Amino acid sequence: MGLPVLPLLTIAAVVLSTFAIGYYGSRAANTSRDFLVARRRVSSRQNAAAIAGEFLSASSFLGVAGLVMKNGPDQFWYAIGSTAGYLTLLLFVAAPLRRSGAYTLPDFAEARLGSRGLRVVATVVTIAIGYIYLIPQLQNAGLTLSMVIPQTPRWAGVMLVTGVIIVNVLGGGMRVITLVQAFQYWVKLFAIAAPAFVLFAVFFVDSSQGTRSGLTSAASPVFTANTTVTLDESVRVRVAEPVRLRASGTVDGHGVDGEVTWTAGAKDVAANTTLSFPAGATVPVVVGTVASNADWVRPQSGGKAALFNTYSVIFATFLGVLGLPHVLARFYTNPDGRSARRTTLHVLVLLGVFYLFPAILGALGRLYEPGLLTVGRTDATLLLLPSVMIPNVVGQVLGAIVAAGAFAAFMSTSSGLLVSLAGVIATDMSRGRVKDFRWFTVLVMIIPVSLALVLRPHDITLAVGMALAMAASTFCPVLVLGIWWRELTWVGAGIGMTVGGLLVAAAMTVTAISDYTGGWAPTLVQQPALLTVPLAFGTMIVVSKATSRRQPEDINRIMLRLHAPDPLGFVKDRDVLRFGEGRADGRHRRIRPRRWRARWSRA
Repeated sequence: MGLPVLPLLTIAAVVLSTFAIGYYGSRAANTSRDFLVARRRVSSRQNAAAIAGEFLSASSFLGVAGLVMKNGPDQFWYAIGSTAGYLTLLLFVAAPLRRSGAYTLPDFAEARLGSRGLRVVATVVTIAIGYIYLIPQLQNAGLTLSMVIPQTPRWAGVMLVTGVIIVNVLGGGMRVITLVQAFQYWVKLFAIAAPAFVLFAVFFVDSSQGTRSGLTSAASPVFTANTTVTLDESVRVRVAEPVRLRASGTVDGHGVDGEVTWTAGAKDVAANTTLSFPAGATVPVVVGTVASNADWVRPQSGGKAALFNTYSVIFATFLGVLGLPHVLARFYTNPDGRSARRTTLHVLVLLGVFYLFPAILGALGRLYEPGLLTVGRTDATLLLLPSVMIPNVVGQVLGAIVAAGAFAAFMSTSSGLLVSLAGVIATDMSRGRVKDFRWFTVLVMIIPVSLALVLRPHDITLAVGMALAMAASTFCPVLVLGIWWRELTWVGAGIGMTVGGLLVAAAMTVTAISDYTGGWAPTLVQQPALLTVPLAFGTMIVVSKATSRRQPEDINRIMLRLHAPDPLGFVKDRDVLRFGEGRADGRHRRIRPRRWRARWSRA
């Protein structure tokens, strides 16, 4: 089998364009302000495109369509909640956060509440959220490359994306990735919009029997053509109706090689087993997937557990956006609070346009590519759908465009996460010089790359959902209460973040164990935000009330700085106060480093 030339060309074009833009931006990046906040001179429109490019990760590009295909329109709450979260960010957080003059969320936490210990807690939480978010991006880079080039090991995609983002971030930090992410937003929009328009047109003119009514019929999905699938990992599938097929491998612990008939019920299918289904056969689906099309198309057909899951997803996505360090770091690049608000408004428009398309493609995937429901790899829906619906060169071109968009998603989000992590560690554990930032850029990637290669891949949107739950249960309460409630203390913030973070971490651990031992974890554990977010808010309020004497002495000046209109001139860069003015070599002139916070408060 020859190499698939078109996907390789489009992926190479995206990678080379990324390098070219990175090189162009790196020529003017030579100070810490360039690497951390792009000199705070990014326009609102450019920053909005960069934020949208960064936020639209692999979970948005591949995962939302896959979840819609798997479980129905209910799963679109991931997209709705995330987009709506930017409205909350616009109204309550964007401008005050920029006026704080902070470089990172730990920087803001220490400035607002006056505790070095709280800064350490915030740094640990930032790293945890970054790693939880980053690992599935790298894993799905491996999945995509193995889909584009069959027989390619998944580690190749992981290392390709890692190498590209490290080179770009080393070249110019935030200044470079601002240009890269803005460019990659438009790549991703084209890569999902073009296939959506073409494939929907194909569906509209398709005269195959049952195609138009397939999703609204009471029956389970069926194979529209003879289909052969090979499982990459062991799965348990549920058979709704008796089905005759050819199997080669291991089923229910017994070796099989030939025609078999599966009766209704559950079947354990081992990895590397090949299954061949005739056209018209009922599709066996992985346990946990909605089997009936009637249930798939009807919202909230799963009872109270499904309703809890929906509200928990809304909590995690709606409030999690307010606490994602790599997203909030982009607002530090705006010149002032007014520009930060305009940026958020533009982001709402850009995300709204993008999210028009994943639901359409997910529904088409359930009709035309039901074999993915059997192998449990619905994240690959967009990658395979064009060639299935249009089995000619047009489908190959569309598939190549989708592959390029997927790699743009991996690189843009991973770049933002890397800059955020390296910036936080460089400013907390060193003097914040360019040299320090570059060292930590390489070091912080060791753990996520190792885990991406070792851990078992899962639905990417569900994995990213845990990162959003962690952000909603830790930084969201600190930002909302820290900006709008003057009585918040560092003790309350620290204990609240610890409670919320540990609860989400415990839920992640139990869910991971459950995935390896039969999938027994309840919905409350798989989607914990509906419980953990109120507990984090409540803990911060109660503990702050009990420790009211721990409020900063200069709370009035701090709150004035956060809420005073920009023309009054209260905004001052905290990094200058800590390290001094930037020099051409990227270092800073030191000015009384042990008294920097007091100077910031009195400014």
